[in-house]
Amino acid sequence: MMGKLAAASMRHRLGSFAGTFLTAFLAIALIAGSGLLLWSVLTAGPDGDRFAAADAVVAGDRSVVLTTATDKGDKVKVKTKEERLSGAQPLPAELAGRVAATPGVAEAVADYAFPVALDADGKPLRAPDAATVAHGWSSAALTPYPLREGAAPRRGEVVLQGSFGAHVGQAVRMTSRTGTAELRVAGVADGNVPGQAAVFVADEQVAQLSGLPGPTAVAVRLEPGAEGGDVLTALRNGIGATATVHTGADRPAADLPGAVPDYIGAVSVFGFVLGITGFAAVFVLTGTVSLAVRQRLRELALLRAAGATPRQLRRMLRLEITLVTLAAAVPGLPAGIVAAHLIAARFRDLDAVPPQFTVSLNAVVLIAAVVLGLGVTVLATAIAARRAVRIAPTQAMRETVTAGRVGVLPRIVLAAILVGGAVAVLGLVPLGGPFGMGMGFISCSLLLCAVAALGPVLVGALTAVVARLVGLTGVVGRVASAVARADSRRVAGVAIPLTLVFAINGTMLVNGDILTAVTADQQAARTAPATVRVAAASGIPLGTAEQVAALAGVTGSAATLPTRVVVDESGKPEDYAAQGLRASGEPAVNLGVTDGDLAGVRPGTVAVSGPLAAARSWHLGDRPVFWLADGTRTELTVVAIYRNWRGFGDVVLPADLIATHDPRGVVGALYLRGAPDVAETVAHRWPALVATDAADPRGGPADVQNQQAAWELMVVISLGFTAIAVLNTFAVATGARRREFADLRLAGATPRQLHRMLGREALITVAVALVLGCVISGAVVGTFSIAQDGRWRLFAEPLRYLTLLGGVGLLGMVAGMVPARVVIRRRSLPAVTGRADG
Repeated sequence: MMGKLAAASMRHRLGSFAGTFLTAFLAIALIAGSGLLLWSVLTAGPDGDRFAAADAVVAGDRSVVLTTATDKGDKVKVKTKEERLSGAQPLPAELAGRVAATPGVAEAVADYAFPVALDADGKPLRAPDAATVAHGWSSAALTPYPLREGAAPRRGEVVLQGSFGAHVGQAVRMTSRTGTAELRVAGVADGNVPGQAAVFVADEQVAQLSGLPGPTAVAVRLEPGAEGGDVLTALRNGIGATATVHTGADRPAADLPGAVPDYIGAVSVFGFVLGITGFAAVFVLTGTVSLAVRQRLRELALLRAAGATPRQLRRMLRLEITLVTLAAAVPGLPAGIVAAHLIAARFRDLDAVPPQFTVSLNAVVLIAAVVLGLGVTVLATAIAARRAVRIAPTQAMRETVTAGRVGVLPRIVLAAILVGGAVAVLGLVPLGGPFGMGMGFISCSLLLCAVAALGPVLVGALTAVVARLVGLTGVVGRVASAVARADSRRVAGVAIPLTLVFAINGTMLVNGDILTAVTADQQAARTAPATVRVAAASGIPLGTAEQVAALAGVTGSAATLPTRVVVDESGKPEDYAAQGLRASGEPAVNLGVTDGDLAGVRPGTVAVSGPLAAARSWHLGDRPVFWLADGTRTELTVVAIYRNWRGFGDVVLPADLIATHDPRGVVGALYLRGAPDVAETVAHRWPALVATDAADPRGGPADVQNQQAAWELMVVISLGFTAIAVLNTFAVATGARRREFADLRLAGATPRQLHRMLGREALITVAVALVLGCVISGAVVGTFSIAQDGRWRLFAEPLRYLTLLGGVGLLGMVAGMVPARVVIRRRSLPAVTGRADG
């Protein structure tokens, strides 16, 4: 019976369900899209195997693995955590011979893999969307990379993969950590491993060009007919604990880490996207469904008068919302797939994900998006219906129908718990660390939930103040003020989604702006002592940097070599950006040393940032353990602590240590202090180097700009969804007031007067929403800002903040006025007969 009634209700009241349908459609689409993105990065792996022609590969560790044991009394709990390295530690030079001597092994190929940069005629030579990695020629057969034209390389020659677009006989220059070498293209090879552009040099020259004392891996081919299991067992026993044998689908793990796509950062990015969209979807869906149920109180009262029980009404509402949500899922899932592909493409353009990243479809993720959307709508309907269906049947005869209200005390208790959680996050979690942005979003979400819990109370109090101010604008303003004060629950239902728009998006946008501003300030402070910044697209070999620093007129220099290090954080290895530093003469960089002396960074020592030192409780003289890019474990003495670390790194090590243990190992930037004509001298003697003003903002790290662009994209995604949700909420609330508008028309009000009244009401609602949004955003942003550099900020870019504020305000006004244009027409008059409710 209730099923037929629900179906009939939907057929005859399609307009009333349009708002819920639209919100459910958007929510399912965004949850499905962000879920597919996260699933895709979690399951992504190498798209190709550079060792495809090998039966097994012997390689050293490619990650730092830490195991901790905790005694729980009745048992010992063992945890194992690992962090991927950015380089590969070379194997002993004699290991290839030992592997080749293993019974059953037909061939053992020593593979040297090292990143390089190429240029031809002074222009960078790159393959699209790929890292340039060099090897000895014998490694070409492991994929394979067959020659298309030309011949194998001899000393002073090179073979390039076809994607470089080079031709035989062309002169190219190769830059690696050992220096630069002029080479002739001897051949062009076919073959392709996604994400890698292969370069092959003569086997007798590979050690000289790479600087590696041994191979990074040894590829193994077995003899025909050899028993693979027995040979591999003998191989493992022969190499002992010095390396690992990789077979089958595990072979790509033996490749150079920098040549294999790294999706760790992408997991964080898309996890954050899913968190934002999921919270916004749940928040908006709950509000829309609850508002839609409250607008049907008269209908529910009539059904109660006709003999329907509360249980029957709950079942009817549940069936209706289920049908609406499932109908919304039909177009929602394809829209989510399209959105996932569009977002992935944009993030690829921003270098926030590897260029070969693609979205993979998964039925479980899509079904989960529908189940989540359905669960939220059904639960919201159940909560709203719990009070609505208990309406007394006699209320059907009244002009005003109200449901029972939740007491103030439960709302205050719930809000207090949520605010306490937000305060705990803001006060106890280090917002200046790598999780600061995420923690800011969590605290903002908790405060939003607290405002929603206190909605009628908090919004009612604000409405009373704002409405009285609007009431000063004339008779229409007084009427609008009285209506808003009398129905503060409706104002709250519309204002809170608008608060969500500003609070969430404002917090993300402003926090991103603050990070960019702090990074720029620290960059400027860091480079202030220097007069010239020297860099090259291919990097600068450390030896070349020393020659530049020795120029006449240079009074001080600082060469920085970017790298990554791993730190043990209570049994969990964590990866940090770091720099190798070689300084001479007068200080050319200012890291803002707060303790110790940066001049003391010599072999066996390290300088660390203030946040890292505070997090690990390190002091001068402590000897923490670090794992370098290739996995080398080293214990270093802390000799300095500095504050200007953003856009630079948390750790500063001796340059020679980085040049030896990082596969890239080249100078990223050389800062010089001295005569003004130094730049001209550098440009004249080293045409491949680019000398600019040290204060040039273009010298800042590109990843900071890409990160800010990624945050802005997430703001656009969230803003688009919540903006449509606000329009939808206003439309639902306005459409439910047809009877009220018809009564006012019969009382003599003109359409223009009604429009003006609704304009004033929209102004009250928007003002209340923006006040709440500014308070929430200000609390989170201010705390976040203090955590970055000790300064309190409400915003970093006033124009962007005011633009967002004005944009959200304009959105609210448009959302409040447009539905009124549709509803307030002459055909609204029949509402007094009840026909307009259908």
